Amino acid sequence: MHTYYIIYKPYLAVSQFSPLEGKKTLADYFTLPKDVYPVGRLDHDSEGLLLLTSDTSLNTRLLNPINNHKRTYWVQVEGKISLSAIGRLEKGLKISIDGKPHKTLPAIAQIIEEPLLPPRNPPIRERQTVPTSWISITLTEGKNRQVRRMTAAVGFPTLRLVRYSIENITLETLKSNPLLQLSKEETYSLLNL
Repeated sequence: MHTYYIIYKPYLAVSQFSPLEGKKTLADYFTLPKDVYPVGRLDHDSEGLLLLTSDTSLNTRLLNPINNHKRTYWVQVEGKISLSAIGRLEKGLKISIDGKPHKTLPAIAQIIEEPLLPPRNPPIRERQTVPTSWISITLTEGKNRQVRRMTAAVGFPTLRLVRYSIENITLETLKSNPLLQLSKEETYSLLNL
């Protein structure tokens, strides 16, 4: 019998349970069965929705780009982002992955109001003379640090990155809890599987 959980991964936590010298891991925040692992990951300096399960078949079904599953991120960027930058994010653009050029797949991007999120510790450095903007960006691929590379490529570096959703599982699904267990039926239904 497989188990399924969603969590709000904290900022500066590594997406694993095994110890990593000098870094906090999920084990510092959550106590879960030993056979539960994250499906995909969030970088240590990103936060937000993370799916954990003992159902290893979900890795292939969700992480293989051929399956085009959607992940939405809320991103605070430095500067007042332009509509032309949003258009470039949507069309796809060239970024570097492991020293090689990569053309990102088309995305859905839009400017949003600042979302209601838990405070980040430590908070974002505020600069009086430099405004910030919030955008929502939905991807169907997940290259290493892709969102950060994309916003930098259009001239608006990422300050805060929060995964909002994986298909129809959203931060609202957590109902302000940092951890929620779902049934297999709920999980598969919300993931459109």
